Amino acid sequence: MRITHYAIALALAPVMTGATVTAASAASASASTATADILRPSTHPVELRSAPRKLSVTYTYQGREHTLDDFLARTKTNGFLVLDGQDIVVERYTGARRTTRFQSWSVAKSFTSAAVGIALGEGKIRSIDDPVDRYLPELARSGYAGVSIRELLHMSSGIAWDEARDVPRLHAAAGKGYPIRKMAARQERGWEPGSRFEYTSMNSFVLARLVTKATGVPYHDYVERKIWRPAGMESTARVDGDSHGDSLGYCCYHATDRDFARFGLLYLRGGKAGGRQVVPASWVRASTTPSPANPRYGLHWWLGGDGDFMAAGFGGQYVYVSPRHGVVIVKSTVSGGRPDQEEALTAFRAVAAEVARTR
Repeated sequence: MRITHYAIALALAPVMTGATVTAASAASASASTATADILRPSTHPVELRSAPRKLSVTYTYQGREHTLDDFLARTKTNGFLVLDGQDIVVERYTGARRTTRFQSWSVAKSFTSAAVGIALGEGKIRSIDDPVDRYLPELARSGYAGVSIRELLHMSSGIAWDEARDVPRLHAAAGKGYPIRKMAARQERGWEPGSRFEYTSMNSFVLARLVTKATGVPYHDYVERKIWRPAGMESTARVDGDSHGDSLGYCCYHATDRDFARFGLLYLRGGKAGGRQVVPASWVRASTTPSPANPRYGLHWWLGGDGDFMAAGFGGQYVYVSPRHGVVIVKSTVSGGRPDQEEALTAFRAVAAEVARTR
C-alpha cells in the first residue's frame, strides 16, 4: 500500500564521516511531496517478554570513564532497548513512547542487504559476483557497468561519490519527484571497483532496485513478504520511496524500537525466527564477514571486530548484535545527536557484557 506524506529531507551522511546537519540546511534541502509504502505486521509476532533488571554500566572511552546514562543523554537518545534473547531487560523512552515509529536512516541498508540475500537464496539472483547491469540494463552506460553486486554491498563500487555532499542532493531529488533510477544511470566511475571503501548511499538504492527487477516484486512488497512478516514484526511500518515506484533502500524505514530489535534478533539467531529460516544462514555469515576494502564493514553491516556487528544510521540510530553475549541493543533518536559510532560500540559492548554478567 502506497501513501503520500510531506517530508523534509535531511543529510544522510554515515555516522563514521563526522558530517553534521543543521535545521536550516535540512529545511532547505526539500519540503516536497514524498511517497511511502506500508509494511504490514505478522499475524504471529515474535514474543518479546518484559523482564526488566537493573544494569550498572560504565565504560572507558578516549581515556575517560562514562556511564550509560551519560552517553544516552549526550547523544540525545529518545529510545533505548536491550534484549537478552527474547527478554526485554531495558526499555526507555524520552520524548517518545513504545509505539513511536523512529526514522531508521541508514539502518535501512541492512534490511536491503537481507532482501538481496533472500533473493539470492531463492535463485532470483544467480550470483552476487554478477555485474549489476546484468539485472539493471539501464546502468550499462553508467559507472555501474561491470560492477559486481558484491562490490555494491561492500561499498566499493568505484562510483565517484561524496556522501556528505551527494546524499542531501539525492534525497532532495526524491522529494521533488525526480526518478532516482535516472540519477543512478548518470553516475560516473571515479576509481577501480573493489580497490577501496567509499560509503555510497546510491549503491543501496541500486540494490533495492535490483531486488525489484530480479524478483519481479516491488522492493517494499518483497520486504514485507520475505522479512517483515516472516520475522514476526508486531507493528505496521513505513518505507519511503520516490514518486516513480522505487523504494529508496538506502534509508527511511519508520518502525518501532521493538521491531528494530526483532530484526537484530533475527540476525542473532542466524536468520531464523519462529523456527523458520527467514534469511539464509550463509548470508548472515557472509554479511558479518569483513570485506577486503574495509575490515570494519561486511555486506551492508558495520563490524565491531569481536564478532559483534551493527546497522547504523544518521544521528545515532543503531541495531547492535552481540552473538558472544546473546544480546541485541536498539538506540533511536528523533532530532539526531552528534556522530558517536565508535563510542556507541564501546558503550554497547559494556551493556552486553553487563547483561551476560547479571543473568
